[in-house]
Amino acid sequence: MASSGTPVLSKRHEKSGSHTHLVQFYDDERVLAKNVSDYLGEGLRRGETLVVIGTPGHRDAFTGELERQGLEPAAAMREGRLLWLDAGETLAGFMTDGQPDAERFENTVGALIRKLRAEAGDAGLRAYGEMVDLLWNAGHTSAAMRLEALWNELLGANRFTLLCAYQIDVFGKEFQIGVLDGVLCAHTHLVSAGANGDLEGAVNDAIEQVLGSRAKGLKLLIKANFRPAWAVVPQGEATVLWLRNNLPGYADEILARARGSYQASLSGNAN
Repeated sequence: MASSGTPVLSKRHEKSGSHTHLVQFYDDERVLAKNVSDYLGEGLRRGETLVVIGTPGHRDAFTGELERQGLEPAAAMREGRLLWLDAGETLAGFMTDGQPDAERFENTVGALIRKLRAEAGDAGLRAYGEMVDLLWNAGHTSAAMRLEALWNELLGANRFTLLCAYQIDVFGKEFQIGVLDGVLCAHTHLVSAGANGDLEGAVNDAIEQVLGSRAKGLKLLIKANFRPAWAVVPQGEATVLWLRNNLPGYADEILARARGSYQASLSGNAN
């Protein structure tokens, strides 16, 4: 399991242009804006071509964060290195009877990715998408998994990097193995919702507060529970998954304490 840390993807993930399929779970919009903008900003600094399939509100948030990083997303758009697409409109272009249609996906998203990948050449291509999140949060989980499979087929045939986002609270009851096993298996890396180990630290502190002397032995059990079929999962999120699956009697109390500490760290970082 990879340790959580500042989400600078060039230091944590595979070489640009490789088959890398990242996933971000978030509940706080600040976390999403920061992590996605770090991902996009890294691409701009490398000279890569970027395509963002998101909601209008997130477009504004990402643009603002990129500008705060000293980058010029407007100039990248004029140069054709940054393309924004509306997630809802793009999704509607290939859905049939409540499911993504493989041929329509290939003729729309697939055709665009192939075109941009060819134009990018050695510079590389990276994409960000929220279409799976729209399906997931509308209750269409099987359609979201079908779309992830189509993305993976596209990734396998075209060398680029993809980051997906799901509005899922890592401290909530939806964040558990029984719900998210398919999502984790569809990706290569999970980007931590924390930064600089704050989420991992909050969870570890809460375990010690609730379990006392039993905490040390518990942490050894968690480390032994690695699932190689999953994405590379940061230690903080891996611990949350273990608690939900193996210690349900204590999980709510531990994670409620961890949430409070984690949110306080977010507020402190924002000041």
